[in-house]
Amino acid sequence: MRLVNTLILTFVLAVSALAQQNLQVGQAAPDFAATTIDGRPVNLKDLHGKVVVLTFWSTRCAICHSEFPKLNQVVQRYAGKDVVFLAPTMENAAKVQPYLQKNQVSPTVLTNGFGLVMKYADLSKDGAIKMGFPAYYVIDKNGQINHRAEGWDKTQHLDSRISKLLAE
Repeated sequence: MRLVNTLILTFVLAVSALAQQNLQVGQAAPDFAATTIDGRPVNLKDLHGKVVVLTFWSTRCAICHSEFPKLNQVVQRYAGKDVVFLAPTMENAAKVQPYLQKNQVSPTVLTNGFGLVMKYADLSKDGAIKMGFPAYYVIDKNGQINHRAEGWDKTQHLDSRISKLLAE
């Protein structure tokens, strides 16, 4: 009986520890495989050697709407350089396509990204997702998280981080 109780307690503590995920700058970025809105596969491991910028967003996010024009300028500034801009959303292509017809989004859009959000979002003790949109992650050429931020007016810091990483 004591062994069973010990095993149950160990399992509960392990699940609880996993549910409190909190990615930090300096950690390895969680690997992922995703699909672009036009059906092309994207794998983080294939982007090794490049700076990768993830911008998690939603069509219902008012801050995202106002941030995309600034983010589009950052994307333009690094065109032709070793930087990949990806914009994962949990929404499907049918929901995102009408938004893209009315709004310019320069990063490559990744749809159906719930699994990707789960890899990057902070999680509470009860497993609830804690991620504000837009949420930015900058991954260096070696696959380490170099910068993370959420919310309003973060593109200037994003631009600065990208510039520093490219200079290294």
